[in-house]
Amino acid sequence: MRVYGVKFNDKGKTYNFKSEIECPINVTVIVETEKGLQFGKVVKEIEIDNKKFDENYKDIIRISTKDDYHIYLNNLKDAEKALKNAKSIVNELKLNMNLIDANYTFDRKQLLFNFYAEERIDFRELAKKLAASYKTRIELRQIGARDKAEQIGGIGMCGRALCCSGFLKNKETVTINMAKNQNLSLNPSKINGLCGRLLCCLGYEDEEYTCCRKMLPEIGESVKTEYGMGVVTSLDILNKKYQIEKDGEIFNIEVSEKNESNK
Repeated sequence: MRVYGVKFNDKGKTYNFKSEIECPINVTVIVETEKGLQFGKVVKEIEIDNKKFDENYKDIIRISTKDDYHIYLNNLKDAEKALKNAKSIVNELKLNMNLIDANYTFDRKQLLFNFYAEERIDFRELAKKLAASYKTRIELRQIGARDKAEQIGGIGMCGRALCCSGFLKNKETVTINMAKNQNLSLNPSKINGLCGRLLCCLGYEDEEYTCCRKMLPEIGESVKTEYGMGVVTSLDILNKKYQIEKDGEIFNIEVSEKNESNK
């Protein structure tokens, strides 16, 4: 028995499935899920100790055929039409929600809509109208601001594509202390991303900043240096440097590897 990581779209998560057949990387497959059959792509083979094998893994049913691929493409087109129709119903019902996307399961047993809203939405009437139109199970799932940014994409203040819609797949909790750790201004326009939440990069950069800060003093601290006692006025964290003011003069101090190892 083999275990493979499968994705349903390029920006989505990787899910594990078991298989009795060999599935090359990048081959498309039909898999069994709790919501019905899905069309996905194998992205990796997972080495798992037989003692740790999870019998609850769902199955890869088969490697997809040309017919399967045409069904998948047709489902994508129909989901786009369903999204447009759903948006018109939302406007008709005057619901304060933003529909992001729509997706059919491969067997069309379910039609899933992701939407963003600032507060809880009573979408029962919307669900009834959609179910009547498409004769399948309708699921409306409210997603957060970060998830919305990941799915829509965009360009961050750094001039690059959003991390969450690119390489960053595990969105961990980001706190204001991480911004403080980088000695950043706490101005929301400087530390918030397009989603309005704290920048994801604060999280995955935090470990490096924590490591570099170990030998650095705090701003405002009085320290003894080769130039005598002075007050720390600024930090260059990643380069492990800081400035002090002494008798009206500014001196640059570099933390040496020797001093760091002797602490």
